[in-house]
Amino acid sequence: MSLNEVLNDEAKRAAIIEDVVRLVDGEVAKQRGIGGVAVKAGYKLVQGVKPGFVRNVVQTLLPEFAAALDPIREEALSRGETVSGYFQTHSQEIAEALLAVTDGRAQRSEHGSVKGAYGKLRGSARKNVEAAVPGLGQIVEKYTTSS
Repeated sequence: MSLNEVLNDEAKRAAIIEDVVRLVDGEVAKQRGIGGVAVKAGYKLVQGVKPGFVRNVVQTLLPEFAAALDPIREEALSRGETVSGYFQTHSQEIAEALLAVTDGRAQRSEHGSVKGAYGKLRGSARKNVEAAVPGLGQIVEKYTTSS
């Protein structure tokens, strides 16, 4: 079952969103050093000012992310690999596919402040997204291989 098909099931869609939000929360919590302090502070600020912001972003971007991830998932299966294993060994490629979605979304934004903030964060985003890819692979596998 493709990720897009899974998203048509409201209960599974809600569960995927919760799992991805937990993944993001966990990745933020792992941040270390001065950069990590900044990421954690920014994340806490956003969550305080606009509760549910991360969940809303995940919910909004999920269809585009699914469209980007489904061909990668299919590639893994065609090679006889597990989805989670493939995601782990191809984290750079998958991170770029995900960032292409957010790049496009930022580019289409009519809010200059959004474009500016995204532009400032984009450079460091790749390593953070790459770090989250194995966990994302587990989520994709969980929902596309079970009935």
